[in-house]
Amino acid sequence: MELKTIAHIFTDFPEKFGIPRQSGLIPSLCGKIIFEPQYRTMDSLRGITDFSHLWLIWGFSEAKKENWAATVAPPRLGGRKRMGVFATRAPYRPNPIALSSVSLIKIENDEKLGPVIYVSGVDMLSGTPIYDIKPYLPYCDCHFDAVGGFAEDVLSHALEVIFPPELLEKILPEDIKSIREILSQDPRTAFINDEERIWGVSYKNYNIRFTVKENILTVCEVSIS
Repeated sequence: MELKTIAHIFTDFPEKFGIPRQSGLIPSLCGKIIFEPQYRTMDSLRGITDFSHLWLIWGFSEAKKENWAATVAPPRLGGRKRMGVFATRAPYRPNPIALSSVSLIKIENDEKLGPVIYVSGVDMLSGTPIYDIKPYLPYCDCHFDAVGGFAEDVLSHALEVIFPPELLEKILPEDIKSIREILSQDPRTAFINDEERIWGVSYKNYNIRFTVKENILTVCEVSIS
């Protein structure tokens, strides 16, 4: 089977570091889906605005690895405990395909680009290829009695974020909430616990540098490109 790239999604993440580990964790993060020329027709989207959420099937385009491994080390388990690859959503798998549930904001018909889909709750690098789009169906896609396995044990993990006022002034008011939520999700590499290390996250045209001691993240520098 040949997978065709039908579109690309463009987000405010120019690099992988700092992207939420799952879709929907930060509802304020938005993206726009631009179709490849041969798929730029409103007919293919007829009826889609009747749905509030969509499934995006996409590719881990930056997950470059020749051989797959039967086990992986999930970040939320500290990056040291191994689980079966099919019990995780790790990018390094036999077929580097991902699935995200996003909220549908709107569709605009651009004169040059055709229909552009705006979504929120994204967890993708800007430029990520989209292979398919499907409507989210609450009556069968939502399972109230579902069990989340080992992922539920770390669901509440979040950092307290300290953002000095003089640095916060460099951030546009409309971006503050998203940046705080990105940082609170603890974007660090899981198995590196160095309290003296300075980390950096790129979001939009900001580069946010920070340290983490115990469960407190402190922003120490904000630069704008």
